[in-house]
Amino acid sequence: FHRGYYIRARAVDHCVQDFLLKTQSHPRRQILSLGAGFDSLYFRLKDLGLLHHAVVYEVDFPNVAHQKAALIKRMKELSALVGDTGGEGVGVITCSGEDYKLLGVDLSELSELERALEEAGLDNEIPTLFIAEVVLTYMENNRSDALIQWAAERFSQACFLLYEQMHPEDPFGRVMQQHFSQLNSALHSLAQYPDCGAQQRRFLEKGWTECSVMDMNEFFTCCTPEDEQQRVRALEPFDEYEEWHLKCSHYFVLTASKGMEPSWTPLSSSMTVPHQHGPVRVAGSITAAACATHSGISGLRRYGHHSVLIKPNVILTTGGFGEEDGQHCRMKNFHVLIKHVGCWKAGCVKKANPDKRWDERLYHTVSCLSDNLALVVGGRTSPSSAGLGMLWLKFPEACNALDPDDITVELVSLQPAAEPAASRWRHSTTEVIFKGEKYLFVFGGRSAMEPVLGDWYFLHTPELSCAVIPVEGPVPESRHSHSACSWKGGVLIAGGLGAAEQPLGSVFFLRELECGFQWQTVETHPPLVPRYSHTAHVHDGKLLLVGGVWFHSSSVPGVTVIDLMTGLCLDYMINEHLEWPLMLHNHSSVFLPNEKELLLIGGGGNCFSFGTHLNPEPVSLSLNNILSSH
Repeated sequence: FHRGYYIRARAVDHCVQDFLLKTQSHPRRQILSLGAGFDSLYFRLKDLGLLHHAVVYEVDFPNVAHQKAALIKRMKELSALVGDTGGEGVGVITCSGEDYKLLGVDLSELSELERALEEAGLDNEIPTLFIAEVVLTYMENNRSDALIQWAAERFSQACFLLYEQMHPEDPFGRVMQQHFSQLNSALHSLAQYPDCGAQQRRFLEKGWTECSVMDMNEFFTCCTPEDEQQRVRALEPFDEYEEWHLKCSHYFVLTASKGMEPSWTPLSSSMTVPHQHGPVRVAGSITAAACATHSGISGLRRYGHHSVLIKPNVILTTGGFGEEDGQHCRMKNFHVLIKHVGCWKAGCVKKANPDKRWDERLYHTVSCLSDNLALVVGGRTSPSSAGLGMLWLKFPEACNALDPDDITVELVSLQPAAEPAASRWRHSTTEVIFKGEKYLFVFGGRSAMEPVLGDWYFLHTPELSCAVIPVEGPVPESRHSHSACSWKGGVLIAGGLGAAEQPLGSVFFLRELECGFQWQTVETHPPLVPRYSHTAHVHDGKLLLVGGVWFHSSSVPGVTVIDLMTGLCLDYMINEHLEWPLMLHNHSSVFLPNEKELLLIGGGGNCFSFGTHLNPEPVSLSLNNILSSH
């Protein structure tokens, strides 16, 4: 929430101050804020001394304008800045000072708006900035289009600043639309103008000669100075990267102008722009089918959890944040999914020692070391908490693997010598082989002190002593929320979120040598679109990357297949024949190689102010077609 509203205010301030700077040599200029609501923009600009030779006009419904005028009159600091006479407003002008006019008019009534602005003194021959900050989308499209065209036609030196939502049809967009529909405030622009390209064409067709548009991920990366980005990242403990980047990919800032000399281009940047990937070339699609588990439990509605195959056709899911006993919380209970006669059955796992603390962790890893033993590494409670260490999960040797009620787990704490290895979350833990011995390779992640880690540990199993094994080659950059898979005795690392909160597109293979290991870069073509918060599996020399978050916002990640011999990289969309949006981030997945079936468990999260969406049930993807076609 904090970052989401910050970036909106930052974008508007950036563009408004750029307009005032570029027009400072003009004897007069003006700003017209459409649907201004209770915005404090005028007061901030006035307080900063930026309104020389400038007048700010604000327009909103009469009842809003009257409330705002009354508020200004009641507060000495505000009325002093306006220099208001203190008398009642005249006609539609509810508050008036030398450089501030507040008007109560319905924006959709264009002739009425034009008459009121003329009466208030708006001059169509001087530089004018129009601001519409999440306003036009609430109007019928023919009326908002008419307003955009009127502004271009009637004003000789005009600039327009628009901030609005986009991408209505992907899972996040569907949750967003549903939210506004429930408020009886449908977003009208979205169907006709669903993305940046459509909005840009809209303005150029309505008489504007120049138009730039970018989503808020690009704005934060390219138009926000590096020191300001660092300041924002350091303000408070933060671990909601997926929600932040998805929110930013569903809002855009647009600037348009005509008749401006020199041209007005506040969204151009001298900063280095990250490589922009073109449209994702889709090789095909995969159909998603919901797995009806008929259990009546909500325990698999969660995110930030971990799922692991503990026995054939038995999947254990631990931790995360989700829905338990009718409320949202960090998950206390463990759950299993058991496949029997082609159907999945879900249930709660009994703890052999229920008094033993589990610490309800998120973003941990679970590694299955044998039929009856798994190791939990790291995880967190809150983002300001220290790492939670390691924990053994012990299962009875003989148990009925057909009934969830018959599976029990015993929790055993341990204090290994490699404690720093466990003081992290969003890391990976992968089994590797060195000289015939098994090790767990813990890589990357983040901690309460370090926003991103690039170190690694080799833990010898089963005693978990920390082994020093030489590693050569180009070291991968620090990352968290990446994927890691065992392959040929080594490990494949793909994607992740890097030091500047930028998704990474690199793939590395840690290969066993006689005397240690070696990092090797895996070249992909076309280049892998940078992503994080995905899951991954290896099958028959192919690396499968599932879901995640990327900044390429024209589509959402589905399943990417990388041929590890040739480097060929193919993207497949997921067809959701589901009754709910499928959010593939912060999920877990288990691959069943015999059936070539991928089971997706949980996923989703908080969708800005639009509500929390958790995938309600597991989803099955059949990969037969795409794996046999390679």
